[in-house]
Amino acid sequence: MNDSVLTPERILAAAEDVLRRYGPGKATVVDVAQALGVSHGSVYRHFASKAALREAVLRGWLARSMAPLQAIANSRTPPPARLRQWFTTLRQAKRDNVLGDPELFATYSALAAEAGDAIAEHKERMQQQIASILAAGMASGDFRELDPPAAARALFDATARFHYPGLSHLWNQPGEDVAFTRLLDLLLAGLAPAPTPPRRRK
Repeated sequence: MNDSVLTPERILAAAEDVLRRYGPGKATVVDVAQALGVSHGSVYRHFASKAALREAVLRGWLARSMAPLQAIANSRTPPPARLRQWFTTLRQAKRDNVLGDPELFATYSALAAEAGDAIAEHKERMQQQIASILAAGMASGDFRELDPPAAARALFDATARFHYPGLSHLWNQPGEDVAFTRLLDLLLAGLAPAPTPPRRRK
């Protein structure tokens, strides 16, 4: 490849392929450069270090995983159904990643361990999406008055059993789908506004 047509996007695509083939422990910038047919110096002109390149790969992967969730958060679906769909989509995406392609997920987990800031920002963005759904539900009267950011953190933590990769060994147990549905039912019931007490007859 001619250096003049080398772009960050091409480098990142090649880096993802190299990481998948060799794993994060063995993949090098030289491997990426060879896959592109350029010198490793050409890669360094776009990414200052191996760590910067690996973090950029991780951020790209996180951004792609966020897109479906952002689309749900931005939708016009009634907030209770939107919140249920958001958590259901998050859970399924995690299951697909962890259980469907464990080797690739292990690669990204290794990258994540090196880039704590990227992961913290990713979690913050997800919680912001939840908060936006909660705020929409308050405005529509579907949810009671609450502090959306604080409630979003609580909901994210309460559902971690079903989307935190560290607990993936539990995900294939019998009754998982039922347990997840029951938890969402309970959480949504807790978000609903209190019923108006009936008026007393004179």
